[in-house]
Parts: sequence; C-alpha cells; structure tokens
Amino acid sequence: MEPARLVLRRRLAEPLVRSAKCNGLRSFTTASTRPSPAAAAAVQPQVSDQPPFPIPSSIPLRPGTPTPAPATPSTAPKNTFRDAVSATRTRNNWTRDEIAVIYNHPLMDLVHQASLVHRRFHDPAEVQLCTLMNIKTGGCTEDCSYCAQATRYQKGTGLQAKKVETVESVLAAARAAKANGSTRFCMGAAWRDMRGRKNSLRNIAEMIKGVRELGMEACVTLGMIDSEQAKELKEAGLTAYNHNVDTSREFYPSVISTRTYDERLKTLSYVRDAGINVCSGGILGLGETSTDRVGLLHTVSTLPKHPESFPVNALVPIKGTPLGDREPIDFTSMLRTIATARIIMPATIVRIAAGRKTMSEEKQALCFMAGANAIFTGEKMLTTECNGWDEDKVMFDRWGLEPMKSFDKSPPSTSS
Repeated sequence: MEPARLVLRRRLAEPLVRSAKCNGLRSFTTASTRPSPAAAAAVQPQVSDQPPFPIPSSIPLRPGTPTPAPATPSTAPKNTFRDAVSATRTRNNWTRDEIAVIYNHPLMDLVHQASLVHRRFHDPAEVQLCTLMNIKTGGCTEDCSYCAQATRYQKGTGLQAKKVETVESVLAAARAAKANGSTRFCMGAAWRDMRGRKNSLRNIAEMIKGVRELGMEACVTLGMIDSEQAKELKEAGLTAYNHNVDTSREFYPSVISTRTYDERLKTLSYVRDAGINVCSGGILGLGETSTDRVGLLHTVSTLPKHPESFPVNALVPIKGTPLGDREPIDFTSMLRTIATARIIMPATIVRIAAGRKTMSEEKQALCFMAGANAIFTGEKMLTTECNGWDEDKVMFDRWGLEPMKSFDKSPPSTSS
C-alpha cells in the first residue's frame, strides 16, 4: 500500500485541470501548465445562436405612455458622434438622425464627452444665476395643458388672476435679486400676445430700463409679439426674450391647441431680427417620447442662429391642469437632453429651469458636468417652487462653482 504522504506528493505534482465556460460561448481548459501551441490551435470556438446574456422580455408601458413609433434606419454618417464632440465651431444643419445618434449614445460617455465640449466653449466653474418674477399672474386665454395660469383651469387650480405689477415693485424685486447674486432678472406675464397692450408695453419698457440700470441682464416672456413690439423692447435695452417651443412639432398639438408651432417660431424670428437674444427651450415629462425630445433639440439647433440660452424644464405637475397627474420625468432623460444640447449647441447657455427643486444636489452636479451652466434661483418660478439663494450659495461653495457675471461669459481657461 502506497504511503499517504507519497500519494499526496504525487497528486500535488500533477497539473490542476478544471473545466470553465465563458458566457456559454466557448469551453476551455485552464491548467497549471501552459498548453502547447498545437493544442491551443486545436481549440475551436463553439458557435451558438443564443445571445451571451439573457435578453429581457419587453417591459409593458405605463398606462398613458405614448407608443413609440417604429424604428427607421438611421441615415446619420458613421462618425457622427466623434465628429460632433470634436467640433470647434457651431453648426445649424443637424439632422434628426444625427441628433438621435448623440442622444442615444451610452449615457456615461455622453456626459463625459459633453463635459469636454463644455470646457472647450465655456468656463466650467461659471453658472449664470437668473431670477424670474411673475409680473402678471393668471388670466391667460391659452390652453397649455401644463400651465396653472390658464383661465380655463382656474377652478381646478385655485389660482387667482392679478393685475400687472407696478414698475417700482418689480425693480424692488430686481434689487433684492442682485443683492443675492443674480445677474439676470426675468419678467414673465401670462398673456397670449401683446396686441392692444400699449400701456402695459410702456410699463414693461420702464421695467427693462430699470433692471439694466442696476447692471443686470433683462429678460421678458410676454407671449407672442410682432416685429414692432420687438423693436420697442430692443430700444428699451432688453437682453433676451424667452419663448419656448416646448416640445417637438409632432407632439406639440397634444399639449396646446390655441397657438401653433409656427406662431412660436415666428415670434422667435421677430426677436432675432430685432437684435434681441433668443431664449427658447422645452418641457420634459409632458408625455412625449425620446423621439420628441430629439425633435425639440432639432428645432432649436437648426434655427438660423442658435438660441443664446436653452432652458430645460422638467414638468412640475399642478393639480387642476390636464397634466396635473403626470409622473415625474426620469432624471436620465433630463441628463441626456442637457448633454445632447451642449454637444449640438456648444456656445449656448443651457439652463436648468423648472423642476430643479426636486433634484438632489448630486443630480444637479451631474447636470453641470454635462454642460448646464445656468439656473433659476430665488423665491419662486412663476407659480412653482424654486431653490432659494442661500441654498444655492451653499451648493456653489461645495462644488466649486461661481456666479457668471452679467454680460460677461468668460471664455474657457487655457493652460500654457
């Protein structure tokens, strides 16, 4: 009988052989001794028609979610993403397919590449602080499904219409905003358009002049305006005019019926022709699909000139409005939209607008990393809550951010 010690020594001297599998694709052998080249060459991969990982079954859509349109073959060039993130100048001839390629790029790399583009065109530490005041609340004749200021939803929302604020009360609010670090003061009025509002337009012109005398940028959103009204606002010193397109042309009629998409674009053309900066963005979470978000981005990025600023709003559902029971938009959709906007409109200011109140500080930091460089701060955003100045100061200190100066967006820093 062989002694146990000798048996153990003999077995330890033998090569250890064990069978292993890699995702079910190939069986191979590992051993303490390397196989000969001939043995290695004899190993043939097993061909399988099964995927190397489980494919989940389709996930049922939440009730009320639009059914995505059937996918169509992309006509985007092969190097679309690489070329987009390598650009050193803006372009206005993006196709929807190109934007879709960028929007659907793997999220981590999309954010990373957007941050590199951001650094090429902006100082990444600078964030514009904007304060928005509702200078005329409620009483609007439009039927925007998300808005509490529409007269037709007043019974459900409980919002009471108010007259236009006085020039002095608006300038007092502007002074408070400046004292707290805001550099752009925005004034919003719940009107469909400015027809027959000559007195109101004169008062608003005085508000604009007063804000500019404080050394602040002045922005207004007054609904639709014509070319002559745009010229009057320009003469008063208006910096920017906000008029959002909200969503894609295709989905737009599902949200609003009292104003057409082309009417919105016409107002933007009057603003642009008057020499006023265009501020135009959209709202996410209206029930749109990712294709609609691509459509929104396509609309603004193919304007004759990119918007000076692009606000990205997350719907804040307001009880009593048709969209009052919508579920919040998922954060990754917000992040993808911001990152894609930064890549296709590299010189534009991308603003985190409505819905920021629900974001954690870490989510906001990801948005800044992806290219957002403006926020609304202060007491309120029209009829919804807003992050306060003190809260934002703490966040800025923690993440190494600083307010952008009025009329002076710094160029990116360069290393020698």
